[in-house]
Amino acid sequence: MSIFLFPHNIPSGGGAGLAILMNHFLGLPLGFGLWLANAIFLLFAVNYFGFTWTVKTICSVGITATTVSILKTSLILPHWLLPMDLLFGGIFYGIGVGILVRVGASSGGMVVPALMIAKWKNWNPGRVIFLINFCIFIITSLVIDYKIVIFAILCQYISSNVIDFIYHFRMKKWIPIFQPSWLKK
Repeated sequence: MSIFLFPHNIPSGGGAGLAILMNHFLGLPLGFGLWLANAIFLLFAVNYFGFTWTVKTICSVGITATTVSILKTSLILPHWLLPMDLLFGGIFYGIGVGILVRVGASSGGMVVPALMIAKWKNWNPGRVIFLINFCIFIITSLVIDYKIVIFAILCQYISSNVIDFIYHFRMKKWIPIFQPSWLKK
């Protein structure tokens, strides 16, 4: 997010979108804004998903917020071409969230209510995340720039497809090198 999306003010999701809005209106640092945006959803997560899931999510949010803060203050980040930043930002964000969802955690923010809805309705989590974040993107675009909604939707489309791919990915038994059973022979 810090390297590819935030330099262009493109939110990767609802939590990041809320952090950008808080940064714009209140002047809060982006890392602190990510924590604040996640606080309420983590309270819901304890009741719905349990303590272990919530602790994993808090760890991932903490690592993300710390990384964003460090990269934002210590690095001069180059601005590459927007389409490339959008593509790489969407792919890396999708890989990160997809792995978190797969191991029983989340990246916090709007992923928490999206996973609640996805579990309740038995829907793909990436699609629900996309729909919820779309609403946040509209608000962000009204405040910062209307073009952001287009970029954010493209980024979210890429990342939601990556999330669903990772969520449904199954290792085939015909790939013996990835399975320890070939060592027994």
